[in-house]
Amino acid sequence: MEKLKVGIIGTGLAFERLHYPAYQELSDKFEIVALCDPEPDKTRQWADRLGIRGDSIYSDYRPMLWRNDINIFDIMVPIEHNFRVTEDIARALVHQPGKAIVCEKPLASNYEQARAHAELPRRYGIPIMIAENYRYNDEINIIRDLVRQKKVGNVVYFIHNKVVDFPHDMLKNKFARTEWRQHPAFYGGAIMDTGVHDVAGIRHIFGAIDKLQAFGVPQNDDFAPYAVITVNMQFKSGIIGQFSFYCAGKEMQRPLVGTRIFCTGGMIYLEERDCGVINVVHNDGNREQIPYRPQRGYYNELLNLYNAMIGKEPISVTPEMEYGDAKTILDMLRSIWENKIVSVDMTENYIPSYQYGNEAAQFEFHQSGWH
Repeated sequence: MEKLKVGIIGTGLAFERLHYPAYQELSDKFEIVALCDPEPDKTRQWADRLGIRGDSIYSDYRPMLWRNDINIFDIMVPIEHNFRVTEDIARALVHQPGKAIVCEKPLASNYEQARAHAELPRRYGIPIMIAENYRYNDEINIIRDLVRQKKVGNVVYFIHNKVVDFPHDMLKNKFARTEWRQHPAFYGGAIMDTGVHDVAGIRHIFGAIDKLQAFGVPQNDDFAPYAVITVNMQFKSGIIGQFSFYCAGKEMQRPLVGTRIFCTGGMIYLEERDCGVINVVHNDGNREQIPYRPQRGYYNELLNLYNAMIGKEPISVTPEMEYGDAKTILDMLRSIWENKIVSVDMTENYIPSYQYGNEAAQFEFHQSGWH
């Protein structure tokens, strides 16, 4: 099959540091043929680097949608625009077979748009992949398989602790430096933007969540409404666990808490996603280390999309699945706001019920910046 032609919508840090390196590694399968960004300086630099002509550079993505030579539209815009841009493109592609959409995570920043985004593939008949790299990372898939195979027995409980020093990172050449992350137009800020990765990984390993209760320490900084949240979770399988996300400080001690899964026959431990080793310790004292290659999610997700486009496999992370990840974050924030236990997944699998209505809508109504 010929290379799939890609139109890039948004040429910021996500493209530069995440998607573009994966496209380079898969250059035998993908070719970037068009660029769109409202800031001409960004597209000009990439056009020179990629050898793209001036008539394939856009400041508005809509004229791109009618090009016959583009197979994939890769959307990397601020979170509050994800649903609107994806819906625009899906609607335009409804009568253009052989095309697909990639949208960055989370798929939306409120309940209403998340539910609507989950419906887009069925409504318009367009394949959509959500680029949730944690669901494609090698270490998450290995841990999921260890749990399913009961490598050290049945899971009893887990601890997942994530620490991000956003105030320090915003002064560096990192994602936190971007204006829309420092002053987000969507509720949750860094908790939604970064914490959704961890939630996706947890759900990928343990499955559907029955209910949760969350607590938070409020702060006045724009980048997140809470300096830290802690969440108690109960899964449909009966597994319980605790998730904590601290976005305003540092974890000084090593090894990091990371992900620790306590089982009847031992323990599975991942210090952090870039450490390259998963530790498995048995109750009899035997230990083993399982190596993996860090940061393979971006490569794996694009490879999955390519294989889906040529009919070899289905898309692994669809909007319907990602709806559950985004909803879990929103449910955490809702639990803090309303000070109560909140039900999450209505069924045993990841297919949402779309019947979660009035209370969620009331919660949204009281949050500034949600509409």
